[in-house]
Amino acid sequence: MKNEYVNILWNSPTSVVDSSRSTLQFRKMAESGGEEDLPSPEQVSTKPRVVTIYKTDTGFGFNVRGQVSEGGQLRSINGQLYAPLQHVSAVLEGGAAHKAGIQRGDRILEVNNENVEGATHKRVVDLIKSGGDSLTLKVVSVSRKEAARLDAQGDDNSASYACVDYSEKRALPISVPDYRTVETSAEKFVVYNIYMAGRQLCARRYREFSNLHQTLKREFPEFPFPKMPGKWPFTLSEQQLDARRRGLEQYLEKVCSIRVIAESDVMQEFLADITEKDPNPEWTVNINVHSLVNSGTAEVDLRVLLPDRSTLTVTIRRNNNTDQVYDAVVDKLGLDEELLPYFGLFEIMDTNFERKLVPTEFPHNLYIQNYTTAASTCIALRKWLFDLQRELQLTHLDMANTFFYWQAVDDVGKGRIRPGDHIYELKSLQDRGKKQEYLKLVRKCEGYNEIAFPHCPCDSRKKGHVIVSLTIEHFILTACTEEGEPESQVITFSWEEMTQWEVDDEGMAFCFQYQRGEKKPRWVRIFSPHFVYMFDCFERIVQELGTVTAANGGQEDDSSPMKVDAQKSKKVFETINDPDL
Repeated sequence: MKNEYVNILWNSPTSVVDSSRSTLQFRKMAESGGEEDLPSPEQVSTKPRVVTIYKTDTGFGFNVRGQVSEGGQLRSINGQLYAPLQHVSAVLEGGAAHKAGIQRGDRILEVNNENVEGATHKRVVDLIKSGGDSLTLKVVSVSRKEAARLDAQGDDNSASYACVDYSEKRALPISVPDYRTVETSAEKFVVYNIYMAGRQLCARRYREFSNLHQTLKREFPEFPFPKMPGKWPFTLSEQQLDARRRGLEQYLEKVCSIRVIAESDVMQEFLADITEKDPNPEWTVNINVHSLVNSGTAEVDLRVLLPDRSTLTVTIRRNNNTDQVYDAVVDKLGLDEELLPYFGLFEIMDTNFERKLVPTEFPHNLYIQNYTTAASTCIALRKWLFDLQRELQLTHLDMANTFFYWQAVDDVGKGRIRPGDHIYELKSLQDRGKKQEYLKLVRKCEGYNEIAFPHCPCDSRKKGHVIVSLTIEHFILTACTEEGEPESQVITFSWEEMTQWEVDDEGMAFCFQYQRGEKKPRWVRIFSPHFVYMFDCFERIVQELGTVTAANGGQEDDSSPMKVDAQKSKKVFETINDPDL
């Protein structure tokens, strides 16, 4: 079931995985050497097995190699005679094939239920491509010794095909605008400064670029990498250094435009802060001695978008977490202490959606991964409050009023607040700068202080998706198509009906239990890449409702549905089919 859930999420048109969980881990993927990833004789099952692979954003995650021609001499594999078989020459760790159980060296007997014994390489590749987003293979594993014997018998006239998806491309604003000379007690060398969207990531020597090139060629053997600027045994002139700089920049631009390569561990580590990754003390000391501030190895600048559409720049350390960055922002902003619990840092997503950062995230990592050149930053300060009564109690603070006003204007413009017939009146008030009147009117509109999530699958719907919305009054599920087009069914839950909620980390799902009247309690699972944020919203509203109850002098007894066991767990629930949806 786990693979099915992952498949659903990756194929969701609006799916953006939480940054804390967002990247598949790409590790060693080599066609030659590395016999340690081949099974030992005692690990090998001599019987063929059927494996189904679900395509992810990195493709199927394996390479196929084998003969170009058709037919050939029968060969013994695990005591059985087979015509020449195509075989798996490399498996991407953490990729779809790896998760499905495919191993390097596996011989392919069938592709999508079609026998491929003695088939040409082209035939096998065509069958793999024809299956769409799922692939069924019948394979037989071989031991290291058996693989070596078969490879030795193999025909040199063979071809290879990568089931890693190199087709997804995007132009990244990566550049190498300049270089500088660094001198230590032992040597003198040149480092090239690497920037992403105008923000410096690191500085690297030429030999580090060369090592990167060789490592990437081993990791992705089927990709036609561009040429690197050539080595030169003598001291380079300024003109030659600048030519090398341009060549390195073009190399990074081309390589990083391929998503699977740009997001690989090798590339991510290359672009990371050298003082965090490199154990070489001489290089680190040199950075400190020369105070190379522009390299970003000690402190960095981070821009934060404020609700009034202005940008605030704060100086932080790369490894500062969300709470530390938030403290730096509110300190420089001079935000009143009374307002601190009611704002937070959010990541601006590509789907017209903001996700609140969890305390353990590193905002600067998100900041440098923001590949949208049109935006100055992907980090925003936004209101974190559902209770309108509490909001009204904060309006005596000028900064609160200003931020509430501009966030409301932004939410109206993006369609999150639905003013209906009041749209022209709101526009008039905005044009005349009537902030108080604008807020008074917009607070009556549908969608104010509401958070709506991108559409996603839910186990209560056999077909289609749901749109999750949360307000201080209700938790709402709106039925929609798989493309996100709203449908007529809308189910509204009061918070008193909620009895338990938690997250399923493995299934990437937010789960809640509700009970209506004397009916049996029901569990619902929502498969969203933002399931942690959904849980946080749930918790926040319950907290605010509890505060309101206490402020009104009310007291809940221990049997109240609001006294819930709200804990994060790994529990997996049986799929339900709620007749309400």
